[in-house]
Amino acid sequence: MSTPTAGGQPLPIASTGLGIAPSGPAPTGPALTEPVPAETQQTVSMTASTPGIAPSPSRYDRPDGFWASYGRLWSRAPIEAGVLFIAFPLAVIAMSVLWSVFSTGLGLLVLIAGFFLVLAALYVARGYGTLTLTLLEAAGRPRIARPVWDRKVGTGFLGRVFGPFANGHYWLYLLDAMVVQVALTTVTWGILITWASVAFGGVTYWIWAGFLPRDGQEVWLSQVIWEWATHSSATFDPLAGDVVLYGVTGVIFLFTLPFVTRGLISLHWVVARGFLGSWQTDALRREVSELSESRAAAVAAEDRELRRLERDIHDGPQQQLIRLRMDIAAAQRRLREDPEATNRLLDEAGTRAQDALDELRALSRGFAPPILQDRGLAAALESLAARSVVPVTVVNRLDELPPSSKPTVPSEVERNLYFVAAELLTNVAKHANATSARLELAVDGSFLALVVADDGTGGATENGHGLSGIRERVTAMRGTTQLTSGPNGTTLRISVPLS
Repeated sequence: MSTPTAGGQPLPIASTGLGIAPSGPAPTGPALTEPVPAETQQTVSMTASTPGIAPSPSRYDRPDGFWASYGRLWSRAPIEAGVLFIAFPLAVIAMSVLWSVFSTGLGLLVLIAGFFLVLAALYVARGYGTLTLTLLEAAGRPRIARPVWDRKVGTGFLGRVFGPFANGHYWLYLLDAMVVQVALTTVTWGILITWASVAFGGVTYWIWAGFLPRDGQEVWLSQVIWEWATHSSATFDPLAGDVVLYGVTGVIFLFTLPFVTRGLISLHWVVARGFLGSWQTDALRREVSELSESRAAAVAAEDRELRRLERDIHDGPQQQLIRLRMDIAAAQRRLREDPEATNRLLDEAGTRAQDALDELRALSRGFAPPILQDRGLAAALESLAARSVVPVTVVNRLDELPPSSKPTVPSEVERNLYFVAAELLTNVAKHANATSARLELAVDGSFLALVVADDGTGGATENGHGLSGIRERVTAMRGTTQLTSGPNGTTLRISVPLS
């Protein structure tokens, strides 16, 4: 297929963030039964719109009993301890480099070199901050939204160069790397080392206690604590007392070690979210940009549809009606001279009138097909599939949902998806050289997904056979499209929000 058939994560369905995997009886055709080789597969992301999705809770935080939760804490403790351990030397290295580069740059600001040294310090701070966020994610903490970095001051080369100086995130990253992280990691690294040393040293003290020199030792910690707590002399063996004391203390510290690592890594996460995360204004600015893009795409799509409709009316019904008028005029002139020829002309005029009526009915589907208004999107898609020249299998996963879970699809979403599916199925018939196709409708949370795949020759591109128009229509709905095209077929997946 040179273009897909319509398009939230068996046949090669393009992978997206919705995670809807098609199932059910697979139609015939190689692309619907065999995966597309990765080396020959083209994937084109056709929109930049990415609806914000809040990070889901970690699977280690599910409340299902103390000991199960405690076991999950221990499963993450080694990774958390490793991140906390390497955070301190990384912070020291970053602080040393940045203080040197930044201070040197400030001293040389009167020269051009100083300007570029300060700029380099900002980029190094950004890289170190990004590494910090990556380490926190590796430790199991929720992902922190990244800032917007591509802010420019003016246009052209100077706008890109001066952009970091006008972006507050760069300066926050610099402050975090030069001051905050060193102070934070010094404290957390010291607590971690102390806690781990007491824990593992205490529980193993009974092994190596006998190898320590005891000549002249008069003070034993177990005796001191006993005499202070009971106000009486200790009569037990001091070495055995110390072994028990250190062992109990080690067990307590070892038991609480995963709580300590989780608390320390969470402290790092809170600080990183404040200094290294995006701001609410970034989300608002991104929202405004996406709305502007959606509005522009909607205007372009509407203009193109109007031009297409005008062209179709001009080339179809208008020409039929002009010919009809000419036939009627000719019939009127021959009415008395040649009645038989007049009858033939009137028969032809009636045929042309019926053809014009059929074409007008077909064009009216471009506004609102009756079946879509009366029976909904699923029935309209089945009607499209039934009229398709290429055999199409329709999979409606909305019917698999319980009645209480079925979403209410807005009428404008249904109408736009119907038009997208109609155009893509037409393209399959014209350009794909396909023997079969598959159309799937599914829902995931607040997103509705339409997937169309065929087993044609592939080779579809974003700008080919009307796909750019489909992208604009989907962008106008604040949706996303993903195209996958290879030698075994083409798949287009479209995901749009339900509200």
